[in-house]
Amino acid sequence: MEFLKNLRDPLLVKKLLKAIERTHTGKTVKIMEVCGGHTHAIVRYGLNKLLGELGIEFLHGPGCPVCVMPKERIDQAIAIARQPGVILTTYGDMMRVPGSSSSLIKERSLGRDIRMVYSPLESLEIAKQNPEKLVVFFAIGFETTTPMTAGLLELAIKEGIKNLLVHVNHVLVLPAMEAVIKESEIKAFIGPGHVSAIIGGKAYKPFVEKYKVPVVISGFEPVDILESVLLILRQLKEGRAEVEIQYSRAVNWEGNIKAQELIDKYFEPRETFRWRGLGDIPFSALKLKEEYSQFDAEVYFKDILPDKSSEDHKLCICGEILKGKAKPTDCKIFGTACTPQNPVGACMVSSEGACAAYYKYVHGLVSSV
Repeated sequence: MEFLKNLRDPLLVKKLLKAIERTHTGKTVKIMEVCGGHTHAIVRYGLNKLLGELGIEFLHGPGCPVCVMPKERIDQAIAIARQPGVILTTYGDMMRVPGSSSSLIKERSLGRDIRMVYSPLESLEIAKQNPEKLVVFFAIGFETTTPMTAGLLELAIKEGIKNLLVHVNHVLVLPAMEAVIKESEIKAFIGPGHVSAIIGGKAYKPFVEKYKVPVVISGFEPVDILESVLLILRQLKEGRAEVEIQYSRAVNWEGNIKAQELIDKYFEPRETFRWRGLGDIPFSALKLKEEYSQFDAEVYFKDILPDKSSEDHKLCICGEILKGKAKPTDCKIFGTACTPQNPVGACMVSSEGACAAYYKYVHGLVSSV
């Protein structure tokens, strides 16, 4: 707790704000924080307001894996859950994400065997306990959670588990960053801390060299984020564009080599993947390698899986928020027709979603302390 106090120290925050003010040239600077965890921290501690007064604007990016999951992938999970003898498992945030006409939580209320898990390994235990059933893990997440899904496959193979499948929805952060930078006025990125612990700082170097924008990988506390903004402003003032690691207590240049090797063992890039709000992005997601197709739910259920879905609600602007083109408060139904209790769009459903952050800490006036 003492460690956290230091990272939330008001005196240090004020010192950093003064350093930012001295370094800032005065022009409006738009910085995108990719990760939903950063969005929540920025809004919770009012950093968007504090820095907004200095001409620094935060843009909320596509780093919430639940928010970017397209309806057809939800529809596929629902179609699988409706099959006789199937137990579908997934993370809690996915339960309430709307598909074309239903959601997993609605399907569970209708009697489908859909179970929330905190770890992929729980799916393995469920498969062992129900040998007469087919357990399907609906796997989502960026590079942060991909090694855990790979670990699930590793154990299933080792233990000879035959009644377990995985529906793979793992996405990649860099193609998403590339997609949004082409459509906006982003001057720099606050890089995602947890993803970067896996892929390392070096993963961003080609991106920085191509687009000439700074990427500073940040922790999640107020001091972390303010230090990262200061590093970005120094780069911009000096005409540099580099990868810097502020979050050095968790991230290094090479990343987690063992996790990378585990991912490479079981997964390969998809040619294209549709992102909610962003459309089709080439090589932006992973799929199981062909030699592990016996675990692939998309292969096993290929004849019943829908591949098209309806558009998002016409009043929902989640897609524009994920591109950094709008704020949650720009949405006409934010906090009225769309709330965490009755979410219309995915940005309100997920605990990492920008709309959920604004509702909790701005609309709900929750204390930041």
